[in-house]
Amino acid sequence: MSNEQKTLEVATLGGGCFWCLEAIYSELQGVEQVVSGYAGGHVKNPTYREVCSGATGHAEVVQITYDPSVIDYRDLLRIFFTIHDPTTLNRQGADVGTQYRSIILYHDETQKQTALEVMEEVTRQGLWPNPIVTELKPFDTFYPAEEYHQRYFARNPLQPYCQVVIAPKVAKFRKQYFERLRR
Repeated sequence: MSNEQKTLEVATLGGGCFWCLEAIYSELQGVEQVVSGYAGGHVKNPTYREVCSGATGHAEVVQITYDPSVIDYRDLLRIFFTIHDPTTLNRQGADVGTQYRSIILYHDETQKQTALEVMEEVTRQGLWPNPIVTELKPFDTFYPAEEYHQRYFARNPLQPYCQVVIAPKVAKFRKQYFERLRR
């Protein structure tokens, strides 16, 4: 047993409904914690109802605490660009509004540069037929969502939204990134 302290890092990403991103990122090796919440807006301590109104400017995001010696930020972003459509402005499928925008909130200049490089890489690869509209913005404040939003898919797998929207995304992710899943 080692006395070495792990150095953890944080990523803050939004790609539609936070339930989908949380369900996926929580299954990855090296991810220590995923918290659903709100960021990128101008109202302090917003509620879900306020964020859904579109008036607070916040996006539904996940804050991912991860071990960069197991999974790095670049890989988190590569996965990000395959699990949501970064080419639709303020929407993911039937979820419409600025709170569902594709957004990367970088915590430092290294994350910003990495995000720019990955967006360029994804564009070059032609992963998406339309241009990426993901917002790239400095991280400011993260507000955890209400408790009932945390681990939503894990706690409500039979809920219709979970079965119709989240489960297929998780299944596709598991197939594509099988070797990166927790054992």
